[in-house]
Amino acid sequence: MPVYNKLVRDLIPQVIDNSGSKFTTRTLDPSEHLTEIKKKLYEEVQEFQETMNHQDALEELADILELIHAALPIHEATYEDLEKIRIAKKEKRGGFEEGIYLIEVEDE
Repeated sequence: MPVYNKLVRDLIPQVIDNSGSKFTTRTLDPSEHLTEIKKKLYEEVQEFQETMNHQDALEELADILELIHAALPIHEATYEDLEKIRIAKKEKRGGFEEGIYLIEVEDE
């Protein structure tokens, strides 16, 4: 029996059960949950970096977004709170749409 020891989507136990396989799970406490969200987020970013086409990239971005949604309640925030912060930072410092790549800054 393979051992995974990782955060999975909420319906995965049902999928495994429907396949007739046996499994073991437990519910994480909030601090463990956040730790595992961070690990999973890192994993999904790695997978995003390895994508070779638009569909796979969108699948990985959807996973990343789902993990962001999962982390927000742990930080006592909503997606709207996060969006306000994103917009404020964009208004102050800009976004990343133009692809500006900083080479160097001369010291004064």
